[in-house]
Amino acid sequence: MKVLLVNGSPNKNGCTYTALEEVSKALEASGIDTEIFHIGNKPVGGCIGCRSCKNTGKCFMNDGVNDFVEKAKYADGFVFGSPVYYASAAGSLVSFLDRVFYSGGKYMAFKPGASVVSARRAGTTATLDQLNKYFTISNMPIVSSQYWNMVHGNTSDEVKKDVEGLQTMRVLGKNMAWIIKCIDIGKKNNIEKPDLEDRVHTNFIR
Repeated sequence: MKVLLVNGSPNKNGCTYTALEEVSKALEASGIDTEIFHIGNKPVGGCIGCRSCKNTGKCFMNDGVNDFVEKAKYADGFVFGSPVYYASAAGSLVSFLDRVFYSGGKYMAFKPGASVVSARRAGTTATLDQLNKYFTISNMPIVSSQYWNMVHGNTSDEVKKDVEGLQTMRVLGKNMAWIIKCIDIGKKNNIEKPDLEDRVHTNFIR
């Protein structure tokens, strides 16, 4: 069993990574393999709605999004981490997730997801709300902790002093490990995923 953790910060080893690393350690201690996937510090193109991925199974831009989707096929859970920019997620991560879920959303369905945010001071809850919406439109159970999944600090060293935030990350990791194991037990006892209805799309114009 494995969880993919996505570092949506341009800083590979900064505040967001420090939070994700704490979640990763808790998962590993609970017997779940982990991988932290850094989206990098290069520009990430946004989805242009061309729908070519629906025919080819991958985004035509052929960048890290396709690499992640390939890994997502075999993952059992996901944690998406972002710094707070103007009370929202980093723009590069939003572009990344828009394309990931549009081209590879079927590989995410019925797998638990969680979001983690880091900020110097504020904007965290708005960013959590933004990221959690990817899960709620994709048939994904959301994993929670004992507090909102956030850490505070302007540097990695400052985040390491946020003892409550780091504890929240550890509890999140333990909770995700528990849910993944429960799902695994269900599979072994022939508890199948729900049958999905054919999707109905309306535009509210009558």
